[in-house]
Amino acid sequence: MSWVKKSQEEIRSQIFYALSKNVNYQKESIIGVPGSFLDEKVFHPDKFILGEAPFLSTLLQNPNHIGCHTLGESESFFAGTQEIERDVIDICAKDILKGGSDDFDGYVASGGTEANIQAFWIYRNYFVREKGAELDEISILCSADCHYSMPKGANLLSIGIQYVAVDFETRSISKERIHDAVQEAKNNGKKYFIVVSNMMTTMFGSVDDVDLYANILTTDNLNFKIHIDGAYGGFYYPFSNEESKLNFSNPWVNSVTLDAHKMAQAPYGTGIFIIRKGYMQYATTQEASYVEGEDCTLIGSRSGANAIAIWMILSTYGPNGWYEKILVLQKRTEKVCKHLDELGVEYYRNLHSNIITMKSNFISEEIAHKYGLVPDNHHQPNWYKIVVMEHVTMEKLNPFLEDLKNSILVNQLN
Repeated sequence: MSWVKKSQEEIRSQIFYALSKNVNYQKESIIGVPGSFLDEKVFHPDKFILGEAPFLSTLLQNPNHIGCHTLGESESFFAGTQEIERDVIDICAKDILKGGSDDFDGYVASGGTEANIQAFWIYRNYFVREKGAELDEISILCSADCHYSMPKGANLLSIGIQYVAVDFETRSISKERIHDAVQEAKNNGKKYFIVVSNMMTTMFGSVDDVDLYANILTTDNLNFKIHIDGAYGGFYYPFSNEESKLNFSNPWVNSVTLDAHKMAQAPYGTGIFIIRKGYMQYATTQEASYVEGEDCTLIGSRSGANAIAIWMILSTYGPNGWYEKILVLQKRTEKVCKHLDELGVEYYRNLHSNIITMKSNFISEEIAHKYGLVPDNHHQPNWYKIVVMEHVTMEKLNPFLEDLKNSILVNQLN
């Protein structure tokens, strides 16, 4: 297992050792790299503080993690912190997503949106190069509750998108609805499918049955690759549901998106893209010949500090600590659901999720505004959601539940 809990001293020591292996712009005669440390006139390095602040030290040293460091050759100027990014990918692929002893490629992206589009880009090129597909024969296949990065990616890459209808109450896809969506896509000339299976949707926390997609597309002898959108659920669902099939132990799963700036509470810019070996090459930009190892990522230049942040978080908790963190949020979510049941409020919640999405007719505009509830649609909302994060304690939830109770009583009297 790559993922182990480390002491603060071990974390600090390992990061500073990694930084010592990176280029030092102040001490070395490096004059050909279009980069430098952060401007000291603006970001003054206080050595007394930085000696105990590995993340801030990394920000100031400003390593550029351009490229994908699991492929072999990368920019040698930043070899030290690249090792830590490889460790992050290893932990996520093998320990969190049950990849076993298999090898994976991946990188820390700008967010879940980029990571999803990276998958589409790779699979589009794969179908074109290996199967002779035309762009108008390729389609993303996903549920109607998918993230907006799906239509964004389809638009950017000039490929189609086909939505699978979901049940309004259960937010689930079904064999019949997938079949209908595939038939419609086939009628429109689609032959190659990039399937996106949700590991907790952003609005509902709903989870797709990935095997339904695989069984139907296999029965129809269609070409497809399955990508898991775990941008929200990647650091939650694998711990709340140990029976999950949305991971690399499932041979149908070829790539996964995670996003550390949500449940892992990392800084923004900490999306993660992971894919089985042998596919990153389909996104290689050979024209980036000045980059050591070339580049096969959508974003190109990116801060190595973001990988450091994820590694620090995972190393601080370790796997057991992370399980306990998720267990606390699960119990808190269950407590809120119990109160909603007592109030007769109708809502949707996946049993393994910390998202509670309530029907809008139970929520007044005043309550929605006061507590920052997010609607499914800002024009005519059908649902409002609560996300039980680290800061969403019962001290904050109890006043909401009390206000909701009083609002319901007033409506009943009227």
